[in-house]
This record gives sequence, structure tokens and C-alpha cells, in this order.
Amino acid sequence: MAQNLNVNIEEPRVDDRKMWDVVFAVYGYPALLLAHKLKVFPLLADGPLTLIEICDALNIKRRPAEAILTVATSMGFLSLQEGRYALTVVSEDYLLEKSPNYFGYFWDLMIDNHQVFSFQNLEMAVITDSPQVYGGEGVGDGIFEKPENQVELLKRFTRGLHSIDKAASLVWPTLLDLSQHRMMLDIGRGSGVQSFGAVQKLPELQVLILDFPQVCEVIQEYITQYDVQDRVKTYAANIWKDHWPSADLHFFSNMYHEWSPEKCNFLTDKSFMSLDSGGRIIIHEVLYNDDKTGAFAPAAFSMLMMGWTEGEQYSGQELKEMLKNAGFVDIQVLPAFGYYSIVTGVKP
Repeated sequence: MAQNLNVNIEEPRVDDRKMWDVVFAVYGYPALLLAHKLKVFPLLADGPLTLIEICDALNIKRRPAEAILTVATSMGFLSLQEGRYALTVVSEDYLLEKSPNYFGYFWDLMIDNHQVFSFQNLEMAVITDSPQVYGGEGVGDGIFEKPENQVELLKRFTRGLHSIDKAASLVWPTLLDLSQHRMMLDIGRGSGVQSFGAVQKLPELQVLILDFPQVCEVIQEYITQYDVQDRVKTYAANIWKDHWPSADLHFFSNMYHEWSPEKCNFLTDKSFMSLDSGGRIIIHEVLYNDDKTGAFAPAAFSMLMMGWTEGEQYSGQELKEMLKNAGFVDIQVLPAFGYYSIVTGVKP
């Protein structure tokens, strides 16, 4: 016989909006990716349009168009005045390809790999504690450590990283007095744009970008594009196995969150051993609060990492402990751009 259900009706202590927020997020947030793929934002770059004009331009019907546009408006990506939809500052800065801070390539990366954030694949990532992207190899084994046959995939991935790093690259170099440093080693991730921001803010700084050989080939294209060849160069090596070149500043951006605590400790120890006295390490990450009760952004970022890497987001306290255990002193955690912070220390 089926178990009897509670047939009483009682007023709950709180309303059910948080329950609905989960459901609405599942359907609501992808509407922004759809708007991006449908090119709603560049369509409005020349000026506001009515709903009917947008429907005609995109060749979609009123009902789906209005649903997508209303989500975008409710989240601050569009405005609606006198029956016309227009771009906001957020969409102008981040969702027009002509903008220097264009974020859309990272959204493209999410769309290209949409199966990774399906319920089925996230469940598999949790159950198996393993990434699901790139045939289950994850970012590390899938395109960075075995890049020989993955050139186009690597370029598309790097373009996505480039689009999320540009705005932040001009902020972290201003948080500390780095004027005494002359050579920065940018270790193991991205297009190099963090280094481009650093040399823009620090006129005496030279940079070596350390990464796998075919990654360096892709990065070289960005170095040429940004015309920083005289101050930024690549250094092809295996970051885990090979010697690191001499530098007095080590920089890691979105690098630690791709790896396990054991591998992060390895990187921290190797950084300490490679630096001379007075050398500095800077780790640029989205951080949990110290008791790991939030915030939502790093918690969600950890779920993203579940699908893409073997890593996770860390708290500032956890990274401070890694630096302390390696031997660094004068350790600080400082807020940076948006959700980002830096954790930094000096070799005595």
C-alpha cells in the first residue's frame, strides 16, 4: 500500500520564491545565450527597434521574441522605452564585437559545449568527480597537455578566455606597488591579455608567458595583434616538468581553479623555489568567502569547473595557507575587478 502523504495544508514559514528561482534560472538564463546567438545585440547597435521590427529582422515570431527580450530587459541587458528596445551600457560594453571588452566569445564557448551544463552531464561530473568536456578529458588533458591535434579547438578556447580576461587585466596591476618589478612570468593560461594589461599599466615591466609550445603559437598571434612584441614574449615549456625562466614576479590568472589542491600546492612551491628573495606571487581568482558559505558566483564557478576541469574555486584563506606553507610572507587578499580578487605574497 502506498505511503500516506501529509494531507494537511499549513502556511510555510517563508514563501516559495527560492524554489521558483531555481526553475526560472534553468530556463531564464539560457535566453541570454539565445539572444546572443540570434544576434539581438548587434541588431540593436544602430538604434532602438520595436518588437515587430526585431521579429522581422530575426525572422522569428512574436511569442519567442518577446520572451527572450523580456528576460534580457529584466536582467539589465536591454531597456524598453516607448515601445522600443535598446542596448544598455552592459550590452554595449560586453556584447558588441567591436567593443574592446567583448565577452561574447566566452558565451560562444558555452554554447558550443552546451551539453556540459546539461543535467545529465553535470550529474555525471558529480558522481564520477571527473570533467565531461572534450570527451571527458577536460581542459587540461583535452587541449592543453595534448594540443598536437587540437589547434582549432585550442584557438577557439583561447579566444573565449581572451574575452573574459580583457577588462580585468587593467585592474589588478594597480592594486599593489609593482614598480620595482622588471620581469613577470605569466604562467600557464589564456591569450596573454593579462600581460598586455600589465605592461600598459607598468611601463618598466617585461613579460614572459610560459605555456605549452602550441599554446604559445596561439598566444603569439595575440601579441602581434596588440603590438606588444617588444615587451611581451612567449616561453614554450611544460609548466609541470620543465625549468621556469628567471623572473621577479609570478602571475597566475584563473589557473589555480583548474587544478586539485595538490597540484596547486606544487605550483606554489615551484613558484617559491624559482623566485629570488623579494620576488612576488600574484594569484588572480574568483574566491569563496573564508567559511565557504558563498558567494553564489564562486560556488557556481566551481560547478562550471566540475564539468570542465579537475579543479575548483578556493577561498582566500585556502590560498593564503598555500602561500604560507610554501614560505611566502606579507600575504594579502585584495578585491580586484568584478568578482575577482588577488592573493599575493613575497619571498623573504
